[in-house]
Amino acid sequence: MSDTILVVEDDKDIQELIYEILNSEGYKVLTAGNGLDGYQIYKEEKLDLLILDIMMPKMDGYQLAKLIRKKDDKLPIIMLTALEEEYDEIKGFEIGADDYITKPFSFNVLIRRVNAILKRTKTERKEIEYKNLKLDLESYTVIIDDKEIELTNKEFDILHYLMTNRNKVVLRQTLMDNIWGWNFRGDSRVLDTHIKNLRRKLKIDYIKTLKGVGYKFED
Repeated sequence: MSDTILVVEDDKDIQELIYEILNSEGYKVLTAGNGLDGYQIYKEEKLDLLILDIMMPKMDGYQLAKLIRKKDDKLPIIMLTALEEEYDEIKGFEIGADDYITKPFSFNVLIRRVNAILKRTKTERKEIEYKNLKLDLESYTVIIDDKEIELTNKEFDILHYLMTNRNKVVLRQTLMDNIWGWNFRGDSRVLDTHIKNLRRKLKIDYIKTLKGVGYKFED
């Protein structure tokens, strides 16, 4: 997994524990100790999930969530707090939080909640973007720098799979199985041809070849 999660938590011990457990699950984890720093990171980074403590200095979790929701109604938010009153949970959901976890909590529960929210978000996602490249999953179109690029369906599927697994090595056989099906009996060099055509059409060097192994989508 290569989803990016921002953890905004002023308790350094809890922040480090959450960082370690999510990092060990393969997520890219960013951290901030207060709401203002968290908002700055939000503006600079492409995030897939936000985990917010509520009681924080400078700007609390409610304020930060409310500020972000004015700009982004899709970014999943988990509120993390020691508060236990029903009113506080209702307030979090009214602001636009997707989930609410009360301290002390089980890290296994946290991981399951994170995995579930990210899985649901990916299912609902209609577009995938990376820098100047955007895939519209409904219309099967690819946009680079606001210009539409014509791809075949297979080329689009390959690009979609590689982008979905960004920064991960995708084995040749895995790619073949997912694009052509596990029982494909054709020449595997057809994959090389599609990759070559993709690079030619996209004119951006995001698809890396690991000779004899597979491919990787990254800068």
